[in-house]
Amino acid sequence: MNTSHIISRTEDFVQEQLGQDTTGHDWWHSDRVRNTACAIAAQEQADPFICAMAALLHDVADEKLNPSKEAGMGKVRNWLLSCLEDHSQIDHILEIIDTMSYSGGGGQPMKTLEGQVVQDADRLDALGAVGIARTFVFSGAKGRPMHDPGLPPREESLKAEYRDYSKGTAVNHFYEKLLKLKDLMNTSYGRKLAEERHGFMLHFLEEFYKEWNAGS
Repeated sequence: MNTSHIISRTEDFVQEQLGQDTTGHDWWHSDRVRNTACAIAAQEQADPFICAMAALLHDVADEKLNPSKEAGMGKVRNWLLSCLEDHSQIDHILEIIDTMSYSGGGGQPMKTLEGQVVQDADRLDALGAVGIARTFVFSGAKGRPMHDPGLPPREESLKAEYRDYSKGTAVNHFYEKLLKLKDLMNTSYGRKLAEERHGFMLHFLEEFYKEWNAGS
């Protein structure tokens, strides 16, 4: 089976798994991350097939969308075994997906260039105009308010805090995660793209506060 056919089959699998998601972790997120990862891979001379497969599958394994991270990783492993014969490729893709989660800013650094590329691409989709839109979609899905001036941002250093969706606001999420991502980029091209999107978010927040406080 050639790589283009494997990727096409994987696209169908991911659409089936994530097609009903309404939290911003849907098929279109995975598609954008794949496209961005391939663009970064071309600049950084990374393996485009490994980057594309890991990017497409990364949220199929996400613990937010599965009973547990282990269950999600098992689902991805079974899929890869059904379409790939090279176990070094399977192990590489699984290692990327297992390592790439933000998890409150913690976690181990990526071991390979391909992992760095995919992690950058995923973080870039949390920045800029799309990142802003995804933040408000996610917060609405989790019942979090848009903004509360009396509720300060949290220091989300612990995974338990990061996964506690009952607290916080959409605007606070910019300070708890999104505005930190620029400094976590792995690749030079990823950093360039992040600078642009980071600037757009700062401009958005400036305008948001101006409009929020217009009647004060």
